[in-house]
Parts: sequence; structure tokens; C-alpha cells
Amino acid sequence: MILKKITKLPLLLVFAVVLQMQAQKKPYNGNPDTSFETARKLAFNDQRKQAQDTLVNILTKYPNYSDIRTFLATTYAWDGNYKKARKEFAYVIKNDAKSHENWVAAIKNESWSNSYYDAITMADNALKVSPDDAEILLLKASALENTTKQIEALEIVEAILEKNPNDTKAQEYKASLNQTLRKNTVGLRSSVDIYSDVFDPMQYHTLKLSRLTKYGSVIAKVNFNRRFNENGTQFEVDLYPRIIKGLYAYMNFGVSDSFLFPDIRYGAELYKSLPHSLELSLGFRSLQYTTTTNIYTGSLGWYTGNNYWSVRPYLTPGDGGLSTSGTLNYRRYRSNADNYWSTTVSMGFSPEIYQFKVDNNENTIVNLQSQRFNLGYYFTTNKNRNAWGAQFDITHQEISFDPGSYFWIYSFTVSWDLRFK
Repeated sequence: MILKKITKLPLLLVFAVVLQMQAQKKPYNGNPDTSFETARKLAFNDQRKQAQDTLVNILTKYPNYSDIRTFLATTYAWDGNYKKARKEFAYVIKNDAKSHENWVAAIKNESWSNSYYDAITMADNALKVSPDDAEILLLKASALENTTKQIEALEIVEAILEKNPNDTKAQEYKASLNQTLRKNTVGLRSSVDIYSDVFDPMQYHTLKLSRLTKYGSVIAKVNFNRRFNENGTQFEVDLYPRIIKGLYAYMNFGVSDSFLFPDIRYGAELYKSLPHSLELSLGFRSLQYTTTTNIYTGSLGWYTGNNYWSVRPYLTPGDGGLSTSGTLNYRRYRSNADNYWSTTVSMGFSPEIYQFKVDNNENTIVNLQSQRFNLGYYFTTNKNRNAWGAQFDITHQEISFDPGSYFWIYSFTVSWDLRFK
């Protein structure tokens, strides 16, 4: 008798599930406004699953009831189901691109999911519809702050206050930015290369001081290198001037009186933001030893959610013909642009990447074969005041004076930046 009851129990459960599925498939025939109000009460009383079931049911008959779909998307965002929320927001924005509430909720969803670059892109699209929307401008500023573009965020807030000095939200956000904005950075970076053959370990150290201005970043560096039982020093300056919206440049100049570095190095590159969170760049580098090596490069980067992909080729003309190489980089961001994992794969030899991993025979280095894998982890502490980094490289490289023979290079790097006002 007990066995019969046990065998009947699964059948009852299956029967109950079938009835529930049939009930869910039953067309909605109620009053959408009344049901919507009921769903809102459920959602605000921590019964979001029941609220979402009700909202989905209403939408089976009224798919373009945008307030219901927006609220459904918002509940998904509250639950951390940002992908589902993104799909629903995309639907309502496509059908009503002029709705301020839809844009605001959709941008918040991207920021809550730490997809700050997508939030910026979405805010730009919203501002095409409403260029002076202060709330959307503040959301964009917040996303920019989380991508370490605090100066741009501050400029947006100041523009809001210029038009409306009594905007309390903008006033509060500006005060918050000014408290946390650190325009100066001092940093240290140290690396060691360990060779499987031929060479003793080599060391590289960099001390830098940078200043963030409204025109862009200025970085002064002192590089110290110990190789072949010799020491060498190089002085460098990097500039990242902002030209116009969506266009900025990289410029570099360095000098040294040590054979361990180029006598002079310089370079420049232009970066242009493109639609769909893409970024394109074109530039060159020049390294002057006893002869000059010119390197032509560029990059295509793509921000998608918390991910960043970048591909960069290097073209180096030389006596032996044109040398080609390239790198593929992937980053997985966490809370902001200073917290991420990074992986890089490189093929071919470029003096720009490997300028220290050679024996200074600049006439042959561009023809070397090399493969490299890099893994990095970067994080911040003390309210983003300290930025830390650790990298591990493994390189399989052809020996310049013994073509066809290779050694392995194992590299370890640590870095630390301290930001201050």
C-alpha cells in the first residue's frame, strides 16, 4: 500500500506541472492596468518572480505596452539579470526612442552591470534625441568616471551647471568628483626576464609621474635597464592630447646615452572613436641606434559590455624586406577600467614590443621569429587611490646571432601607481 502511494506521488507532480504550463499558455484576458498595478505591488514587496510572471502574461496580449515592458526590464535589472533587461529595453527604445524614462532605465542597466562603455554609447544615442537632458548627461558622466575619464565627466557636469546653476544633482556630483578626482600619479614598474639559454637575467625599472589636464595626460618617465652586466638610463615623455570630441593622439619622445636604449625614440598615433563602441588608430614609432628603424602600426579596438578586444599589427621595413608582426589583446573588466584581467598573444618580432629582448643588433632583429603569451591582473585599493598590476610573460624567440635556434624568456612584472590631488 505504501509503495503504491509512493509511485503515485511523481505522477501527481507531473500532472501539477502540466496544469501549470497549460495555465501559463492560457491567453491573457484581464484588465492590463489593474494587473500592472498588482504586479507593481508584488515587485515592491519582494515578490518579483510573481510580478514578472504577471507582467510577461500581460505582454502576450499587449506587447507594445511600453510602461509594462520597461518595468519588467527594471525588475530584471534589480535581480542582476542584465542580459534579459537589456533585451526588453532594446524593444521599448526601438518602439519609442523619445521616451526619457526608457533611456534612463536602459543606461542605468548598463552601468549596474559594469558595462560602462556600453552605457556611454547608449547615453550618446539618447542625447541625439534630447541633447540637453541633464539626467542622461549625468549618467554619461558617471560612466566616464568609471572608465577613468574623470576630466571629461567633470566637463559634462560643469556644462550642465553653466546652463542651470541651481541643478542640485549636478552640484552634488561635481562636489563628489572634486573630492575623488586625483589628477597626479606617481608610479613604479619593475620587470625581470629569465632566459633559458645564452643570457643572464635582465632587469627593467620605470619611475613615472603623470598629470591629468583638461587638454589630456602628460607622463614623464625615467627608465632604468640592466643587461649584459651594464646599466643604462632613458628619459621619456608621453602625451595624450585631446583634439576634438572622439579624437585624441599619442605622442612620445625619449633620449638616452646608453647603448642599452635607442639614442632617440619618438612616435605618434591618432585614435578615433567609431560607432558601435569601436576605436581605430594609425601611427608610427622610430628607434634610432646607429641606424634608424621605423615601425608603422595601428589598432582596432572594440568595447562590448565588460570586455575589450584589440588587434594591433606592426610593419617594419628593413634591408631584408618588410617584417610583419601583430598582437591580439583581450581584457575582462570588473568594477571599473582599473580592475581587469588581460591576455595578450603576439606573433612575429617587432622592435616596439621587444626592444629590450635583443642583443642590440638592429640590422637583424626585424627578421627574427617570436611568439609571446602574456597574462596580467590589475586591481585598485583604498578607494582607487592605489592601482596595482602583475604580469607574466612567456616568449619563444629566435636567437639573432644563431638563426633557427630559439630560447625561452620568462618575464615577471609588478607595477604600482599612487594617485593624489
